[in-house]
Amino acid sequence: MIVIETKALMKFSRRYPLVLARGEGMKVFDEQDRGYWDFLAGIGVSSLGHNHPRVRAAICQAIPLLHTSNWYWNRSAVSLAEALSRLSNGKEVFFCNSGTEANEAGLKLLRRFGKADGRYQVVSMLGGFHGRTMGAMAMTPTPQYRDPFRPLPDGFLAVAYNDPDALEVVLRKERPAGVVMEAIQGESGVVVPDSGYLRQVSDLCHRYGALLMIDAVQTGMGRTGSWFGFEHEPQVQPDVITLAKGLGAGIPIGAVLARSEVADALKPGEHGTTFGGNPLATAVGGVVVSWLEEEGLDHVQRIGAVLERHLWDLKARHPQEILEVRGRGLMWGMVLSLPNTKVVERAMAHGLLVNAAGGNVLRMLPPLIVDETAILAAMAILDQSLTEVSEES
Repeated sequence: MIVIETKALMKFSRRYPLVLARGEGMKVFDEQDRGYWDFLAGIGVSSLGHNHPRVRAAICQAIPLLHTSNWYWNRSAVSLAEALSRLSNGKEVFFCNSGTEANEAGLKLLRRFGKADGRYQVVSMLGGFHGRTMGAMAMTPTPQYRDPFRPLPDGFLAVAYNDPDALEVVLRKERPAGVVMEAIQGESGVVVPDSGYLRQVSDLCHRYGALLMIDAVQTGMGRTGSWFGFEHEPQVQPDVITLAKGLGAGIPIGAVLARSEVADALKPGEHGTTFGGNPLATAVGGVVVSWLEEEGLDHVQRIGAVLERHLWDLKARHPQEILEVRGRGLMWGMVLSLPNTKVVERAMAHGLLVNAAGGNVLRMLPPLIVDETAILAAMAILDQSLTEVSEES
């Protein structure tokens, strides 16, 4: 383990004493060439693992023209937009560079569309996370993110997640422009709502004239075994979907998908981006979509069931340490009785990268290419790590 001493980087985040130098498939390697099973994937970003040949080829092919600006067309952006539109029932696409940027653009769409009817308020869910810029943070009703930056932009309301009755009260009373939510809440600890909840939210939004925006930054692009994370309830009809993370397989990209009537609310000059839709990022995004269509979604559904089975087996071996297992596809969390940060650190010492999320949850977001060999290796390390931390407690 190595700590790099530098005063050049701002200390916005805690870094573990690990310097990563390269990756291959399901593993990353430090400067001493020690391998680690990567079950975090850059927080759900490295969807095709590391150094995937199709991603590498797309990057090489994009080298002659990395950037154009949005004053001009480029074929890879058009191709990716058409693919995402086809997969989202004809929605129009705007490209940006991150999940936060996608959510900011989505927020502007909600407010701009609602302005004609005097609607501007936006409802989000307690426990949700939508980014760290001022607008996205205002949609994230968690004090630790918000309080240091008050006063925030106004016009934001929050209701309990998984409580359709509470949402209906606010929709009826406040007539907001829209509702923003995740199909599964990631940062608060992989919180999965009750079956039918997403459909109820969709129905309520349409009944009361509010737009529904699904933040699929973490759940999208195959992570849960579907394209956007909400399709297991087929009657859910979002007006806006935001994407990022796994769409770029490690290259920064974000996207907003909106039905045409909503997209048309923003007029030329009312929103824009310098780097969004560049040939490099959209070429790699096209590779991710192609892989998911050809084999990826089927693989995630199949291997996700394998991972779930092994997680429940692990819980059976550690009934006192693992209180709950929850998730879908390749997005999983284990609620622990032990300090989750200590288990994360011990697992890293044994060659496994996982993540501590809210609610004392150990979160796993492995690359979508994960196989049973990697899963078995990860479970063995978690088994050992839980035992060691338990014995020390």
